[in-house]
Amino acid sequence: MSKKDLIICRCEEVTEEEIKKAIREGADNVDAVKRATRAGMGLCQSHTCYTLIVKIIHEMTGKPIKEILPATHRSPIRPITAEILAKSKNM
Repeated sequence: MSKKDLIICRCEEVTEEEIKKAIREGADNVDAVKRATRAGMGLCQSHTCYTLIVKIIHEMTGKPIKEILPATHRSPIRPITAEILAKSKNM
């Protein structure tokens, strides 16, 4: 397997080459890459691929990692009770 075929976002099966293409076309933060490629939109909501995407943006643009804007997080699709949210904060 070549590096261009390396899967970065396993949930959406987005390759490193797809992410690099999006960056070459102007995506300079995680949300822009997400919109262009769907990386980070899967079940894990970018918990697995976030740091890899940031690293690729940093390597290609030279932006300091601290200046790369994080992805915005959306509310869950299905309503959940406050009790469940409270329990997840304690984990």
